[in-house]
Amino acid sequence: MDFTKPSLTLKRPVTVKVIVTQQWKDQAQQQLQAQINQLDGQLQQLELQGQRMIAEVQKQGANPEEPAIASQISNLQQQLGQRKNEVLERKNRTLQQLQQVQLLELEKEVAQGAIDSYCQIEQGDNLSQKMQVEILVRDGIVEEIRGEV
Repeated sequence: MDFTKPSLTLKRPVTVKVIVTQQWKDQAQQQLQAQINQLDGQLQQLELQGQRMIAEVQKQGANPEEPAIASQISNLQQQLGQRKNEVLERKNRTLQQLQQVQLLELEKEVAQGAIDSYCQIEQGDNLSQKMQVEILVRDGIVEEIRGEV
């Protein structure tokens, strides 16, 4: 006879929280600033690319006032404007994140993301408790594991 309880392996999200330290703030600010610089570069690249494409279309047509050429240029400008707006939105979100990081108080816990973990459950286990697990990290070092491992 087999008296073992039936069990199941579940995948669960584990919340990763960090304790805000000056080192963490500095690193987060550097990463966000690098993202902002990259987005600025993308904006410049889009502008140059758009100018080249418009110049190319103008060269192809004998008369830039021709409706087909004007329509093509208008479409290019619209597409370029749309792409620029997307990049600007990402830049604005990143700037807001940078501002939020700057305002964070030292020693405060902040959710940084989630990772997946696996756990065994058996009959009689409290599923809610098994699913609520957090990892607390200070400057890259796990300081505490909260919840039922």
